[in-house]
Amino acid sequence: MRGLHMARPRLCRPGPRGPLKTAVIRSTTKEGAYSVSGRICDGGGHGRREPGRERRNKGMKQNLWLRQLLALMGKEFQQIVRDPSSYLVAGVMPLIFLLLFGFGITLDAGILRLAVLDQSGGGRALSLAADFAHSPWFETRPVGDMEEAARLMRNSDVQGILVIRQNFDQELARGGVGGLQLLVDGSEPNTAQFIQSYSQGLITSWQRTSLPGGAALEPPVNPETRFWYNPTAKSVQFLVPGAITVIMTLIGTLLTSLVFAREWERGTMEAMFATPVSRMQLLLGKLIPYFCMGMFSMALCAVAAVTLFAVPFRGSLWVLLLLSSVFMLSALGQGLLISVSLRGQLAAAEAGLFSGFLPALLLSGFVFDINSMPPVLQAITRLLPASYFNTCLRTIFLTGDVWSIFGPSLLFMALLASVLLGLVYKNLVKRLDV
Repeated sequence: MRGLHMARPRLCRPGPRGPLKTAVIRSTTKEGAYSVSGRICDGGGHGRREPGRERRNKGMKQNLWLRQLLALMGKEFQQIVRDPSSYLVAGVMPLIFLLLFGFGITLDAGILRLAVLDQSGGGRALSLAADFAHSPWFETRPVGDMEEAARLMRNSDVQGILVIRQNFDQELARGGVGGLQLLVDGSEPNTAQFIQSYSQGLITSWQRTSLPGGAALEPPVNPETRFWYNPTAKSVQFLVPGAITVIMTLIGTLLTSLVFAREWERGTMEAMFATPVSRMQLLLGKLIPYFCMGMFSMALCAVAAVTLFAVPFRGSLWVLLLLSSVFMLSALGQGLLISVSLRGQLAAAEAGLFSGFLPALLLSGFVFDINSMPPVLQAITRLLPASYFNTCLRTIFLTGDVWSIFGPSLLFMALLASVLLGLVYKNLVKRLDV
């Protein structure tokens, strides 16, 4: 046929590399269609790609992908090393935060200042006043009249007034009830509760030891109180794990919220978009360095909690590592999502502060009990990973490995981390017009 130029298929003989197959080759020209059939080799020869070459090409692509990722990670590590704020946030600030909440802020009662107005002047009244004066909880100040006592409380020189009535000794001598009155400054409710509890315990102890037949005055029910997991009832063992939660949230959310925003402001984001790196490489290149920084801060805080503040650690190290890793991923996902969505560092920092640091400080149960909050705020706390991590940290430090608490917390934090990182990957588009 005229105008038809076609190469015939290469025919070969059967060989050990594979069987023969029949191929049909069709060609279309201006004059019409024409087809030719023939046998070609399946395996071997020039018609098949070598498996070794394919494996080598695949290995070369994987090595290239890994080298590109390591280059991005190296760039981010250099950025962290060159930025003084990284040292401040990852190393200095956690120690300062722990020192403030471990030594400077306490929920325990210190020395309570008490004015003592003795209107009786009898021996038993003096004995009771002496017990208050020698107590390790009170610093007493004798006063002459009620006006002086009221003035001292008004000026905040004392926090309470103990009034021993005039007929105190006479009533006790007749077998009656001695008149006592305790006035407490209610402007500080926590301190007022301490004064009331300690005074009641001290009066009961004096009654048993100083009055005739004091043992007979014991109540019919005498409860014996013991503190589990925190025998000394020190608030530092309650506050330090919560402070670690706030620190981890701050590092994971606030620092990473500036990652992509900083690149946009410096003009280096366009340069990275011009490179052949993928979205996954960009995400991992930003995620892994800050994950390492967060875990370093976690290790530093855990060592400081055990050595400086004598917080017991009754759990397992690998469980602590697991809990910290999952929570860190959720915090990093939140920060990266903010950084991808906002291109200004100031706006990103404000968003990270209001969405991460403040909720972790106020709504995670760090200082305030979640069960005492209004129902709306309690519902909000159930959506915060910091509240779950705070509960897990206090449990693993003070109680041990309790998987009935760890299991649901890990599941929620892992689910939240997956959602946040998925949104980051979706919004990380390599385009300059978005």
